[in-house]
Amino acid sequence: MTSPSLEEHPAVDDWIRLDADGHVTVLSGKVELGQRISTAVAAIAAAELRVVPERVRVAAVTTGEAPDEGMTSGSNSIEHSGEAVRLAAATARRHLLALAAEALDTPADALELADGIVRARGANRSARYHELLPDGRFGIPVDTGIDDPPAALDPVQARRLRARRAEALATGTEVFVQDLVRPGMLHARVVRPPHAHATLVELDRAAAAMEGVHLVREGSFVAVAADDEHAALRAAARVAALARWDPGDGLDAGDVFQRLRDNPRDSLLVVHGTPVDDPIPDPDPPPPDAVVTLEAVYERPYQMHGAIGPSAALAHLRDGHLEVWTHSQGVYPLRQSLAEVLGMAPERVRLTHVPGPGCYGHNGADDAVLDAALVARALPGRPVLLKWSREDEHAFEPYAPAMAVVMRGSVDGQGRIRGWSHDAFSDTHLARPRPGPGGVGPARLLSARWLPDPPPPFVPQPARGNHTGIHRNADPYYDLGPRRVVKHLVRGLPHRTSATRTLGGFANVLAIECFLDELAHGAGLDPLRLRLEHLADPRARTLLERVAQQIGWHGGKGGDGTGWGLAFARYKNRQAYVAAAVEVRVDDAAQVHLVRAVLAADAGRIVDADGLASQLEGGFLQAASWTLCEQVIWDSGGITSRDWDGYSILGFDNVPEITVDLVDHPHEPPLGAGEAAQGPVAAAIANAVHDALGVRVRTLPLTPDTLLRAVHAAEIQD
Repeated sequence: MTSPSLEEHPAVDDWIRLDADGHVTVLSGKVELGQRISTAVAAIAAAELRVVPERVRVAAVTTGEAPDEGMTSGSNSIEHSGEAVRLAAATARRHLLALAAEALDTPADALELADGIVRARGANRSARYHELLPDGRFGIPVDTGIDDPPAALDPVQARRLRARRAEALATGTEVFVQDLVRPGMLHARVVRPPHAHATLVELDRAAAAMEGVHLVREGSFVAVAADDEHAALRAAARVAALARWDPGDGLDAGDVFQRLRDNPRDSLLVVHGTPVDDPIPDPDPPPPDAVVTLEAVYERPYQMHGAIGPSAALAHLRDGHLEVWTHSQGVYPLRQSLAEVLGMAPERVRLTHVPGPGCYGHNGADDAVLDAALVARALPGRPVLLKWSREDEHAFEPYAPAMAVVMRGSVDGQGRIRGWSHDAFSDTHLARPRPGPGGVGPARLLSARWLPDPPPPFVPQPARGNHTGIHRNADPYYDLGPRRVVKHLVRGLPHRTSATRTLGGFANVLAIECFLDELAHGAGLDPLRLRLEHLADPRARTLLERVAQQIGWHGGKGGDGTGWGLAFARYKNRQAYVAAAVEVRVDDAAQVHLVRAVLAADAGRIVDADGLASQLEGGFLQAASWTLCEQVIWDSGGITSRDWDGYSILGFDNVPEITVDLVDHPHEPPLGAGEAAQGPVAAAIANAVHDALGVRVRTLPLTPDTLLRAVHAAEIQD
């Protein structure tokens, strides 16, 4: 296996460098977002180079220095960057051994290698890596034909490597972007309009003036900066009270799920996970021997990324060069768009990734960079640390799109699913500031719209990649025979949306796995058995059987407030497999309590078992929060869910016992797992709630109010 990252960066020196102090520096274009990619690539390099983890450094991702691997997204980091580092390190080791054989006058097969020291077996001769390569540079290409088995890091060394980062987090010595300090630094805040479509009408600069405070205005973009952070906060509040805004038509406060079905849209047939231009057929009629035929609509509201810390960035313009420190997921694409907004050559803009709040997709990090850069441009020579407030993050980040998924299908007399139909309706999931013609990159940055000469509004086009955007995981992994899958990019919806973890995969897997349960119950079949009979892949079947056994699966016949649910998906139909089983209890107030959860995962060759388990556990908690709690609330005047009271998230009091069961395939390639758990977890919870109540609720979140309304409606129908 090779890596697509090696196509643009084929040299060993793009990935591995030897330092004069005996350390190894690993370069990667994938940034650390809490998913422990830095730990994983360090472990891979240490194992392949036969050095202890303490000798491995992972460089910060900086434009012009790190390989350009685009976005850190899509669960691709191990498959792309991890494999590139593995092959580069393995090539480096072979090259160093060849140099050592010559320097020590010893055949290569008579050399021993340990912790960066090469010794001639049976002789008192040795050489260190950095002695063999004094300038630390290899000057050779990566050998992509290496077929050696991947080296495994000693478990004790692996624990030491993980502990190194954990210690920094636990002791508070980790430096986040909000912690950065530079000499002469200013603190800045943006003064926001009531909503994203409003424009500034009037601002009395004289009345807004405060001693020691810089007021920056470009069109409708307004910010303040001061030496003291508290002074900046006070100034922002004063300016906000004086600013007059034109709200325009306000926000469309109508029923967004109705808008998803009724608004103009671009529709494409999806075949084997890829959109095509073929005519879209009508759903097949039910087969003559149909035992049950159902249609159901599953709905996900707008949801936030929900980062506990708001976004921030530090920018410094001096001598015509702009330097930025950011927690962006894609410093290279962002550099292009940022340079275009500012009218600068990209080579004069340098971005360095610094850890920040969890992003889980395209949150406010990129927008905060433009905000900081605009203030820095107005105040050249002074570093500017700009932080968003909690209200900024909740009201102005790009949201996860609301989605509606319409499912149709039947079960015939032989227990086979027939006439499968899946229509996914959504706004775009792909609005990151990637460069493109017509100012499309700047148009995706929030504050660009408020500048005096804004770029044309961003008009998304239907994504056509395999399992991308709206149609991610819409084509089920099951053997269902002919299926009809259609994606609909809906126009005219009220909010700015972009990538949130799993893109459309969350809602699509939720719909598929809940609909399978509905078909099973409608046909009088065990939901587990129905799945197994439609899965040919033994790796998938194994995971479902393991979670069922560990949760104590009973056939999906709960009740009296206690229920069990399960679900399965393979992320993008080609990455990690995850099966989830959940036990819930629903109390008399219709509050869902998560009792137990079992996750079984197959991510191919496991590089960092603890890291993989953490990703799956984190995916469970995030999906549980989306499923039970989260939704954006607004009216025509703006977003009203601007704090944690208005936007609820899962609390510690509802974290269940979670068992993670990992299936390792040491001789298979690693499979991306960072986003693989969310869809199956949501569906397993929803199926368990149905099992507990006997009522199917198809609109998230499954709050007490939503469940009580559903139970009441079911009682009226009965």
